[in-house]
Amino acid sequence: MKSSAIFMGVFVALAAPLALPAGARADELPKEYRDCVNKGLDWLAKQQHPDGHWEAGGGQYPLTMTGVSGMAFLMEGSTIREGKYSERIRKAADWIVARAMPNGMLGNPNIPGEAGRYMYGHGFALLFLSCVYGEEDEGDRRRKLEDILTRAVQFSGKAQTTRGGWGYISAADGSDFDEGSVTITQVQAVRAARNAGISVPKEIIDKAIKYLKDSTSSDGGVIYSLAGGGGGGGRPALTAAAIACGFSAGEYGSKEVAGWFKFCNQQIPLGLGGRFGHDEYTHYYYAQAMYVLGDDGWGKMFPKDRDGMTWTKYRKSTFDNLVRSQGADGGWTGGMIGPVFITATHLTILQLDNAALPIYQR
Repeated sequence: MKSSAIFMGVFVALAAPLALPAGARADELPKEYRDCVNKGLDWLAKQQHPDGHWEAGGGQYPLTMTGVSGMAFLMEGSTIREGKYSERIRKAADWIVARAMPNGMLGNPNIPGEAGRYMYGHGFALLFLSCVYGEEDEGDRRRKLEDILTRAVQFSGKAQTTRGGWGYISAADGSDFDEGSVTITQVQAVRAARNAGISVPKEIIDKAIKYLKDSTSSDGGVIYSLAGGGGGGGRPALTAAAIACGFSAGEYGSKEVAGWFKFCNQQIPLGLGGRFGHDEYTHYYYAQAMYVLGDDGWGKMFPKDRDGMTWTKYRKSTFDNLVRSQGADGGWTGGMIGPVFITATHLTILQLDNAALPIYQR
């Protein structure tokens, strides 16, 4: 698939990065959603295993589940040093650190549930540890974590395919296969590492963003795989994720980001009222993009379409539905992977206004 040429003129006036509104900083989480968040966090805390990890059903995806769950507690404002969930965060970080391999991989391809998809676990673990690193002030632990993160970034770089993306396993192990969802995971992970002060070669991120642009089909959406030929048009989940990654890489003013937003605005139902495939994954990233866009970003992006999506509009619809769909025990059920994943992703969405982590800030 070739990069789309749609919306070529949309950003003529936005050669510089999109100027977000002056008030588009951290907004306090509205009171009506705080009980929902607190119940969700308490439920998620109860799912943590004594050794510090989380997992999906049958012991699946422990690195991924630990990474996304740890992020949910960091977004509450707790850190590895202080806060209500500091002990949960420290135990999760220690569990991942203990599984750092000499080659830089976070995890082990022989762990049940990770063998055929270890780049997911590596990516979410790298994202979480990068966000933990800034708050680790104990000398020996900080130096050890810096070394682990440096080698983890190097592992991601070596695992990148010739087209600039990533696959479920490394390029060497996977015959240079790549696909969109793992690529998204790696982009955010290495960007978080860079935010934390870890050395990340610029070409890793540049190649990855080019991969996403090259994966844009004629309908404005991001296809499943460059290596695999796409298999149809753009996919809403991957397109929403591409926007979030584009923003985190500073791609506010590109024609591709404009096209991705237009595609998502047409393809993704407002809120989560109507369930659809991969909806928790879709809104996990779409909410991040909408939060950065704020309430004035759409009008700046599309001056002739002032009635487009805003963060306030998106938040009202999506958050209200999350409150309605939350279980009495505080968790959420359904989704493609199970209650731990869907609860952690929903808590990420609900806590964006806390602006506790640089990777999710405006």
